[in-house]
Amino acid sequence: MAKRKRKGGRAGLGDPSEPPVRAGLVGPRRTVPAAIGRPPYALTGEPGPSTSNVCRTAAEIDAMRRAGRAAAEVLTIAGSLVAPGVTTDAIDARVHDEIVARNGYPSPLNYRGFPKSVCTSINEVICHGIPDTRQLRDGDIINIDVTVFLDGVHGDTSCTFFVGEVDDLSAMLVRETRQSLYKAIDTVRPGAPFNAIGRAIEDHASKHRLGVVRDFIGHGVGTEFHSNLQIPHYFHPRLTQQMEPTMSFTIEPMLTLGAIDCVIWDDDWTAVTTDGRRTAQFEHTMVVTTDGVELMTVTESGACAADMHAG
Repeated sequence: MAKRKRKGGRAGLGDPSEPPVRAGLVGPRRTVPAAIGRPPYALTGEPGPSTSNVCRTAAEIDAMRRAGRAAAEVLTIAGSLVAPGVTTDAIDARVHDEIVARNGYPSPLNYRGFPKSVCTSINEVICHGIPDTRQLRDGDIINIDVTVFLDGVHGDTSCTFFVGEVDDLSAMLVRETRQSLYKAIDTVRPGAPFNAIGRAIEDHASKHRLGVVRDFIGHGVGTEFHSNLQIPHYFHPRLTQQMEPTMSFTIEPMLTLGAIDCVIWDDDWTAVTTDGRRTAQFEHTMVVTTDGVELMTVTESGACAADMHAG
């Protein structure tokens, strides 16, 4: 299945996840009603170069609250489906239907040709797992990454869920990955350098002997799914650009029990750890405010799927 391999890694914790994740059958692309607004790439699959401003207007921020709220609601529903025997394709079907019911478009659908409406990444899959016929197994962990395009903007969020009873190392990995996200969010304020985000994540990960994936990073988001802002989850000494009010972006740390490098499957999407050890991810979309940060990807009450792993 491997297409390319990057060298490097670390000794890590525990053994490779067994049995390894194997691809199932991928069903046909789901359709979206014609009346629902679409991002520019929906037809061609190509988003083109980023041209949007890294800062948002007041109207765009209002729209991002709506898109983010929809994404948070859908992610929570998706998490409620997670159980042994459930297929990731069934999760994709429910996510698709819930987004469409909110008059949204599933942002991953046909983005650079991605064939499904949500990303489902199990165990050693770092990110971009394609939903298929594989059934979830007791003891798995699964990241579900939901993005909703609504009213001209995107809301992007993810959470790693337990499938039944998981081992202690997997539970620790998920718990501390979530914690690293919130420690990073605590650094977001006007005037703070962007590398404070990566420092917070890397410092927390190192305390727990966890690796920080470098191949995939957070990004600007708003009117574009991925805009020019790049948010490494590791400390980058030269990333001294300061945060400004109304900047919008994601933070989405991916931590591992072992190697931080990846192999990409022949599907050109699924990224797995080179040593087969497990990995977890959590993600929020946010906007810098005049005195701190506002999370976009929460429900009207301020809740989110990550609250399921508050311990």
